[in-house]
Amino acid sequence: MPTSNATLFYQGNEESQLSNRQLIVPSGGTLGGGSSINLMMYSRAQRVDFNSWNTSGWSTEEMLPYLKKLETYHGPGPQAVHGFDGPINVSGGTYRVNRSEQDFIQAAGQVGYPEIEDLAALDFNNGVQRALRYIAPDGKRQDTAYRYLHPRLQSGKYPNLHVVVDSQVKRVLFENQKASGVEFRPNPKVHLDTASRTVQARKMVIVSCGALGTPSVLERSGVGNPEILKKAGVGVIADVPGVGANYQDHHLMIYPYLSSLNENETIDALVGGRMDPVELIKQNASILGWNAMDITCKLRPTDSDVSAMGSKFQEAWDKEFKNEPNKPLALGSLVNAFPGDPSTVPAGQYFAMSVFTGYPYSRGSIHITGPELDDRLDFTTGFFSDAQGMDIKKHIWAYKKQREIFRRMKTYRGELPGGHPTFAPNSNAAHVQLDDGHTGDVQDIIYTAEDDKVIEDWLRSHVETTWHSMGTCKMAPRHENGVVDQCLNVYGVKRLKVADLSIPPRNVAANTMNTAVAIAEKASDMFLEELGLCSKAGR
Repeated sequence: MPTSNATLFYQGNEESQLSNRQLIVPSGGTLGGGSSINLMMYSRAQRVDFNSWNTSGWSTEEMLPYLKKLETYHGPGPQAVHGFDGPINVSGGTYRVNRSEQDFIQAAGQVGYPEIEDLAALDFNNGVQRALRYIAPDGKRQDTAYRYLHPRLQSGKYPNLHVVVDSQVKRVLFENQKASGVEFRPNPKVHLDTASRTVQARKMVIVSCGALGTPSVLERSGVGNPEILKKAGVGVIADVPGVGANYQDHHLMIYPYLSSLNENETIDALVGGRMDPVELIKQNASILGWNAMDITCKLRPTDSDVSAMGSKFQEAWDKEFKNEPNKPLALGSLVNAFPGDPSTVPAGQYFAMSVFTGYPYSRGSIHITGPELDDRLDFTTGFFSDAQGMDIKKHIWAYKKQREIFRRMKTYRGELPGGHPTFAPNSNAAHVQLDDGHTGDVQDIIYTAEDDKVIEDWLRSHVETTWHSMGTCKMAPRHENGVVDQCLNVYGVKRLKVADLSIPPRNVAANTMNTAVAIAEKASDMFLEELGLCSKAGR
């Protein structure tokens, strides 16, 4: 909700390639950040992803200890790549719907995607898995605030740990190019007294405001592209043109379907007000330990699929994917609910496919327009802006493929009107609604060029954020528009670090919480060692 004190909302510019829409990208704005408000899907990057960062110290083998360190894993798969005594529990939670789960698995198998035991094991791809979540076996959300911070705050063993909430960071302070503190104010949405305050730092300042927040803090501090800073009325401390560039997100589409599921097999009754959440809490109902997402997928196209997407796509595929079987083209989840405002559809039981494509070619940017916290941000998502139209082609393919899976589900009763592209009535792709399940063999829909254009137009007018913002202060050499080095030092200044999802130079084929926490685990070790508070041998 726009009035939420737990969420930050970044308003994008109008973008012509998105049907002139202005997208809004939410971000975690409470203790625990995105982990405190996300959908809790456990998902890890592929082995190829960390290696693609091409940065010493950040390869997959070097990141694996931190991927293991963060988790207590309660799922299947190879134990050598999982952790079993970390702060974040990973489990199936307290509830799942076996009927739709098994139905999706058999349907995906018909389309060519087998069930895989553990898609998070770094080396598996092109299949579907029974989903795990950041939910403990007792049903409790596993956010970083309650699993990392609260135990330390409550223990009394960390007298130097101070957490200030409901506040906004304006800028980093400098003395002779050295970070010396931070200027912040109480959040005016919560406090009446919003006078600026400062905190001094003798050794190090670490900015961790996320991919959409960190660039603004740096630019208001005088670190960034000199032209942008001067235009915004900010003096230049360090010439670092990469700040705020390279914005990436996974482009999200969600497609709803009619189903024959029962009321206890979706959360439609809960979100639609037909179940009383207060009463469910009193009962400690097991459905509360569920995120309504029982299947996760990582999918690749067949050779014929790639060929059908044209010569330009074939060329890109051959260059970046063909010889990298570890890279999926699209990721998705089965959602047991209508994925929107329940008041806009008849009361009933729905399911949906949440699908996003990995490794976007498109790039956006976010920059300040003035020196104050309340000055407008110049934010362009860049979705579907790549010159060759690869991101659109990926999503056209993903729409067709996910639809073929649902059409083979026994619980499928047709596409929900208004939630899919509207094809011509005489098109082979026109939607259907079924009173009963399908009978006999289901043949793939043959789409025409006109059908593809209908899908493209729908995508441009409906694509949204996946809440997976990253890349705006990338870790790369300075001459490659990098903002931080391999030790997370900001170029051009001293004693200033960045540690959040703004640093990945390239994207990951995963929901991004796992990558964010692994970065934080590695960063904390690096910073403690640099400050002389631990040694490499003592890790």
